[in-house]
Amino acid sequence: MGKETGFLEYKRTNNIDIPPKERIKSFEEFHKPLDTAKRREQAARCMDCGVPFCQSAMNLSGMVTGCPLHNLIPEWNDEIYKGHEEHAFARLHKTSNFPEFTGRVCPALCEKACMCGQNGDAVTVHDNELFLVETAFEKGYMKPLIPRIRSGKKIAVVGSGPSGLAVADELNHRGHSVEVFEREDEIGGLLMYGIPNMKLDKRVIKRRRALMEAEGVVFHTGTDVGKTKKGSELLSKFDAVVLCCGAKKERPLPVADPEKIKGVYNAVDFLTHTTKALMKAKDITVDALKDQGGYIDAKGKNVVIVGGGDTGNDCIGTVIRHGAKSVTALEMMPKPPVQRAANNPWPEWPKTLKTDYGHEEAIHVFGSDPRVFETTVKSVTTDKKGAIRQIETVKVTFKDGKLTEVPGSEKNIKCDLLLIAAGFIGCEDYSADEFSLKKCQRGTVVTSEDSYHVQGTKLFSAGDMRRGQSLVVWAIAEGRACAKEVDEYLMGYTN
Repeated sequence: MGKETGFLEYKRTNNIDIPPKERIKSFEEFHKPLDTAKRREQAARCMDCGVPFCQSAMNLSGMVTGCPLHNLIPEWNDEIYKGHEEHAFARLHKTSNFPEFTGRVCPALCEKACMCGQNGDAVTVHDNELFLVETAFEKGYMKPLIPRIRSGKKIAVVGSGPSGLAVADELNHRGHSVEVFEREDEIGGLLMYGIPNMKLDKRVIKRRRALMEAEGVVFHTGTDVGKTKKGSELLSKFDAVVLCCGAKKERPLPVADPEKIKGVYNAVDFLTHTTKALMKAKDITVDALKDQGGYIDAKGKNVVIVGGGDTGNDCIGTVIRHGAKSVTALEMMPKPPVQRAANNPWPEWPKTLKTDYGHEEAIHVFGSDPRVFETTVKSVTTDKKGAIRQIETVKVTFKDGKLTEVPGSEKNIKCDLLLIAAGFIGCEDYSADEFSLKKCQRGTVVTSEDSYHVQGTKLFSAGDMRRGQSLVVWAIAEGRACAKEVDEYLMGYTN
């Protein structure tokens, strides 16, 4: 715990956000940290609550609350409060491979289960975590940990998203030789190209790559297993092959096929184009991006985004930086309540309205929240060249578990750029087919029950490819658990 009376003495103070007016001028991260004294006060708010739900990852009413990595949160909050940052980081790093990622992009399941949050404001666990890992890099606590003894076992990891990186990190530290195969030109998966720079600076991913390479992990980028490299080659060369290829098969919008209509794009493809152009630009300002060019530009366009998740929000923030003329975000689900409903008590995941950074920026630029709830696209109108110019929306409702249109609710909206952020429906077919893997109805690969191992083979799978579309923190947890199984498979035991 922190200070015995800390939760009574100090109010919650988040990291400082640069105001929308200023931050939309660049793709720079806009959460600025508190000074060390203020951070220790925030850690002091951690209570001696007896049962720390924050690290529990409990499933309540079908949703998880508490950290899937079971981070030792009260322990390292206590060490931060006492000024022992190096000890605090050691406790954090024991359960978390990449706190620099989760400290930026995790929705903080830990905070939703914090005892302080039952009758007030939760401890700033998310910001405290980021403070620790950035302090570790700054002061040199984070240094290469090179195994003194190698096992002689070789492992191939296909995919370098958070689950693949976690598998590689764990098995490399165990003493196995690990090679990671990534089809993109940079590692990170959706960390690199699915999350915009203002949310996760790409230098952070490159910093982690340099550290892992110094520890002995070998990365092969631009290598697409199943297309440019045969899966059989990996099976013959390596003692185990771990598939962490993600769940990047997009949920389609039947009335707007990106292959047939100009100006319609899948959201991740749109974000990827911007990030790749930004990485080539002289700096990460909006003006430098515009000078660079070579991306899907939303400048001066009426933009409609279908999907209300994190990716949809990231698209809002990105098109605003491009200089979009208007932004509308369609969400099929009803608008959540601002306050918890009586049937959604603490410590369940709060099913409340979340106004994220993209929504805040749209409100600043356009004067209103861009979200339209219980609405979807019914039809699309194009010009003579096949480019989108207008969409027809319709209100929807759920009756007996089925999505139903509301008669007479149709409405026309100008649209020059339609971005589909409706989620994913499993791994891409060729990734599973290359290894003759079965897929379930959810589009994810089938492994042995309660296991990451494909029985009777040297194949394993983890992350979104096995679990389905989920959070970065869950991908890391999957990677760690999978690595344990791989180690036991190779060595007959695991430590």
